[in-house]
Amino acid sequence: MSTVRISRRAQAVAPFYAMEFGKAAAALEAQGHHVVKLSLGEPDFGAPPAVLEAMRAAMDGRPMTYTAALGLPALRQAIARFYEDQHGVEVDPARVVVTAGASAALVLATAALVDPGDEVLISDPSYPCNRQIVESFGARVTLVPTSAGTRFQLDEAAVRSHWTDSTRGIMIATPSNPTGTSVPAGELAAICRLARESGAWRIVDEIYLDLGDHDDQGRPPRSVLSYDPDAVVINSFSKYFGMTGWRLGWCVVPEALVPAMERLAQNYFLCASAPAQHAALACFTAESLALCEARRVEFAARRALVLDGLARIGLPVPVPPDGAFYVYFDVGGTGLTSWEFCERALQEAHVALTPGRDFGTHTARTHVRLSYAASADELIEGIARLGKFVATLG
Repeated sequence: MSTVRISRRAQAVAPFYAMEFGKAAAALEAQGHHVVKLSLGEPDFGAPPAVLEAMRAAMDGRPMTYTAALGLPALRQAIARFYEDQHGVEVDPARVVVTAGASAALVLATAALVDPGDEVLISDPSYPCNRQIVESFGARVTLVPTSAGTRFQLDEAAVRSHWTDSTRGIMIATPSNPTGTSVPAGELAAICRLARESGAWRIVDEIYLDLGDHDDQGRPPRSVLSYDPDAVVINSFSKYFGMTGWRLGWCVVPEALVPAMERLAQNYFLCASAPAQHAALACFTAESLALCEARRVEFAARRALVLDGLARIGLPVPVPPDGAFYVYFDVGGTGLTSWEFCERALQEAHVALTPGRDFGTHTARTHVRLSYAASADELIEGIARLGKFVATLG
């Protein structure tokens, strides 16, 4: 009998069900089945060719030593230039922290800002790992229910009504995982102003920002930094640049927070992967950026394909996404809970999806997330299989 004592923290962490369904899909594939995997937010494109070539060039036998804990200076400068070119926001490269994926950025930012007993407001539904990280540092997460009326996002009224004397911070993802929807700029500015006036920090997850729809003048969505320069912004090379397995992200933090982030990075991670950092410099060439923009347009075409397909087979999408490559559809009319729907869709139709249970409690039983990061052919096949499956439910 094992005598290993598992911490209460580890015991309290719930599984990430998207990954669990991914494992079940892999098991079916090992049995020889073709599974249409629409459960994970993993772009099928992969890294831009220039990045792959840069990685090959970097691995020429030269010593690949640790970088500075905050990241390669050249990469921090490139990220800062990207904010100016893409979003019209001036960012001092000294405020950019390169991390081992956006998850590490969230860990560092939370460690720097959260004390035990703090209350943190997060929307329901929301990405599960965010609240798990916050709770691991001893904070109490208050999940704020949202609805289709607010695009499954926080608004100022909801934040104000849930604010307490213990509230120390707010975490927002825009565009959001799982819903693919964004917070309107004016609403986000109002939320940040409310928090700032109360002395609370703001962590804004912009991992999917550059995949968001452009406006009528062809302008990309605005970064929160354009109206709240002291917000902590989380971003990643995984989604817009298609580099999920490279585990490289970044955050932009207020100047006063940089020394704490550096100390924490030194102690928690030393630094992000040196080869990945060197290769990521090629993300910011004109060639790579043009390719990523073409891919963003392709994702919009895939979204239209999925929305049309789901409507055709009777699975309503209360709020169409405008940014992240996810559709959050309602299975309440099928007679199944979201968990039952996903289990049966995987076993009977060999389509992997993610139940709402991953993302909170408010829509946990009624909604399912579909990722349209897969190829158009896979999406067409997946919708066809789901249509046949739904038809069997009567």
